[in-house]
Amino acid sequence: MEIVVVGAGPAGLSAALRAAELGARTVLVTRGEFGGMAANDGPIPVRTLAQAARLLREARQLGRYGIAVGEPILEYPRLLARVREVVHDVCEHTIRREQIERAGATIYERSGTAHFVDPHTIETESGLRLQADNVILSAGGTSRRLPIPGFEWTSTHSDAWSLTTVPPSMLVIGAGATGVQVASIFQTFGSQVQLFQAGPRILPTEDEDVSAAVAAAFRESGMVVHENFGTIESFEKTPSGVRMVFSKDGTRNSAEATLAVVAVGWVADTAGLNLAAAGVETNPRGYVQVDEYLRTSAPNIFAAGDITGRLMLVPQAVHDGFVAATNAVRSPTMTLGNQVSPIGSFTEPEYAQVGLSEAKARETHDVVVVVVRFDETPRTIIDGRTTGFCKMIADRATGKILGCHVVGERAVEIVQVVAIAMAAGLRVDDIAKIPLSFPTYTGIVARAAYRAAHQIYPEFSGRMH
Repeated sequence: MEIVVVGAGPAGLSAALRAAELGARTVLVTRGEFGGMAANDGPIPVRTLAQAARLLREARQLGRYGIAVGEPILEYPRLLARVREVVHDVCEHTIRREQIERAGATIYERSGTAHFVDPHTIETESGLRLQADNVILSAGGTSRRLPIPGFEWTSTHSDAWSLTTVPPSMLVIGAGATGVQVASIFQTFGSQVQLFQAGPRILPTEDEDVSAAVAAAFRESGMVVHENFGTIESFEKTPSGVRMVFSKDGTRNSAEATLAVVAVGWVADTAGLNLAAAGVETNPRGYVQVDEYLRTSAPNIFAAGDITGRLMLVPQAVHDGFVAATNAVRSPTMTLGNQVSPIGSFTEPEYAQVGLSEAKARETHDVVVVVVRFDETPRTIIDGRTTGFCKMIADRATGKILGCHVVGERAVEIVQVVAIAMAAGLRVDDIAKIPLSFPTYTGIVARAAYRAAHQIYPEFSGRMH
């Protein structure tokens, strides 16, 4: 069995390792750098910049703890050097290149764009011609472009990460996960940021309380947040940067900044693959269409990760790669299943969620909803990080957690605990009985679980939490 994996991001690396370990003669081919967007242009460099922003915020409250220091100053070139160092170390130590090679896979890096000649043959710009019984597509995604005059004057999130200086001002168009991270990080770095969202609220896929809390915190930081702003008519080059012209209800407005970053979606990176030659179909949204086995419309071709348009996150991409490779080598028998998928972002404040929003849960369940504020838990008070809350949604009939939404310091870490509990099928009373260490951020989970259990199970009356 010969397998070719196209793309060396999280999905491709997982697929190549799994296929090789199952005994297939495996070739991994990548257009650019090993590690893909996640390591070189996504979560790794973004989280490094977010860590710098976090350290700046922490330094500014040192005086509250009797530590006298001057105002912190960001030296952006040195930060970029640290980003490059982190990316290099991650690629060297955590991306499993040696493990993949030890398993017997052959790796072709920086091979240029690959394209299908037929369902079993792939060629690359560098001149490689690869034959395979089965192919796994994991070419990832790319920023969505808008058919708007002057769009060429805008930047993507990738351009924002590769700046050599912090721009004095910035427009960020699109307030999903990527847009709010760009906006939050550069606001902390000193840019005057205006964040634009066409819909009625930022973070439209999050629980409504999360959207409201993050928007309020952004505004308190000095960021200008425009929700339901209207329609973009054009972008124009100005002597000092970029102007965006937009209109709403017949009234034309404009906003200017040094840089305009457009983050309005992530599309499948299929340009140049020549999918038609392989008989691979895309869905109406432009992503590669797959079934429950991650098999495409071509029976010998599978797809994994962002290119499928499912949950476009690193952990899910890794799982996709494992499933796709298992089915490509052994025949389609493994399905994706119903995963518990925690999601979060390293903004200020952080936000994270797992499971259903309150609105979605109420559509099909009799729910118990509890909210524990960050200003009522010991560890958040100790650390001076009292902005935020933990909302837990439980099913009244079963006591199982349907969803959890957190805004505030360590939100992403807190939600991981809840995700594990949900995957294990624990009820809120099970969680409330666990004596978590004190004082910790995750202690808020036990407190929320207790309050939910108190409403569902009368025997919980009188317990402390």
